[in-house]
Amino acid sequence: MAKRRKHQNPAHRRQPIGAPPGLILPRDGSQPSTITVFAFSSEDIYEASGVSVVEAHALVGQWPVVWVNVDGLGDASVLEQFGAAFGIHRLALEDITNRNQRAKVEEYGDVYFIVTPIFRFGEGLEDEQLCMILGANFVITFQEQPGGDCFDPLRTRIRNDVGQVRKRGSDYLMYSILDATVDAYFPLLERIGETLEDYEAAVLVRTSVAIVSNLHGVKRNLLTLRRAIWPLREAVNALVRDENPRITSDTRIYLRDCYDHIVRVMDLIETSRELGSDLTDLYLSQSSYRLNEVMRILTVFATVFIPLTLITGLYGMNFTTDSPYNLPELHWKYGYIYSLCLMAAVTATTLYYFWRKGWIGKDPNAGPPDGAP
Repeated sequence: MAKRRKHQNPAHRRQPIGAPPGLILPRDGSQPSTITVFAFSSEDIYEASGVSVVEAHALVGQWPVVWVNVDGLGDASVLEQFGAAFGIHRLALEDITNRNQRAKVEEYGDVYFIVTPIFRFGEGLEDEQLCMILGANFVITFQEQPGGDCFDPLRTRIRNDVGQVRKRGSDYLMYSILDATVDAYFPLLERIGETLEDYEAAVLVRTSVAIVSNLHGVKRNLLTLRRAIWPLREAVNALVRDENPRITSDTRIYLRDCYDHIVRVMDLIETSRELGSDLTDLYLSQSSYRLNEVMRILTVFATVFIPLTLITGLYGMNFTTDSPYNLPELHWKYGYIYSLCLMAAVTATTLYYFWRKGWIGKDPNAGPPDGAP
């Protein structure tokens, strides 16, 4: 499987400044284009890989529905051929090669151009831009890298004639591709949710700078998902709301269900973002609490030794004159024992006072005991 590119700042992925409209530039690092076709009807199916643009276009008039998938956008001439054969506008071809695109739906004559994001976890959160061309009896999908997409279950359904894909038109195939893309978001969010639960358990046990760093990475991934999927909701809503000849009323019902799934995805993203922010606040609170605990213990030790230091300082002056104002216990045979007992009594009194105030021996921040008003 080819290595996917990690998510990058969209500002770093754009056409050259001053480039003419419709400029088709291969993406950096993209693989050569590989074309796969699925041509099917309710009775039969044809599947082939490594076909040419001309061969793919020839199938359009022979089968009720043709799905042409292009893996790899490293050859601009292939895109030029698609534009000429299938009547794809050059602005749509430019958007296919330009990764700096929001999810959208645009109409170019007899075809519709749809952009939707794809995400997966590899070394990190990796993204890809899926572009679709919806025609009267064909769907063309453009993917940046070959292999590793989320459409294998859909391909299996087409091969085995499961569901309604082979019994309906190209608009239903377009819906099925969108639905598979949206469904692939849920495992990602489940994985993020499990990660946040692990961090929540870790924060309650210990504090570590690595936890905050990892939490920041999760929140950044959630922000990336939100920024990409939010426009997709509006794009699918446009397909549901706007009347167009390429989408039947029956398919529009299924698109409404796809729209509901996107709304659920957005709710999960917002919930995870709030949980991530709460965990960050919890980490800071735990760190502050533990620091306060350390300072409280050190303060108790310092306070206990202050009177002891005073007593030892007084008896450490060692006046040996016969003055009536000299220390009375200086020449007393029990003076040393007396001073030790005095320091023990002062220490015990101080600790008892701290205990009665709740400063040691129990959590000062705990609430009242059960049954207390």
